[in-house]
Amino acid sequence: MTSLPDPVWPVVVLALIQVVDGVLCIKPASFIAACFEGVNWPRRYWWMMPPIKFAAAAGLIAGIWIPYLGALTCGALVLYFLVAMSMHIAARDFGRNFYLNAAGMLVICVATTLFCFVL
Repeated sequence: MTSLPDPVWPVVVLALIQVVDGVLCIKPASFIAACFEGVNWPRRYWWMMPPIKFAAAAGLIAGIWIPYLGALTCGALVLYFLVAMSMHIAARDFGRNFYLNAAGMLVICVATTLFCFVL
């Protein structure tokens, strides 16, 4: 495992995805609101999502220069999307939200972790 990402560009792309996702969660876009509702995520917790997304983006960007922080943040995102997938499974929500939002992002996070920090 490397302490700093090599190559860096997938980490930057993942950080940009997190920033865009965070912005879309501020006043949840309809597809994000549908995703939250599909897994029965209580509205009183929706406010937590933008700070989580922005913190992930900050950790990824800072991890370009701070050893192991990028890898740790990628690992945390993998866990986040595993939890998201389990919530979709528990709610029996197997539509677009499961495959594109949760599973698709899990694949991107795992690929970034492996490509930039492991292989």
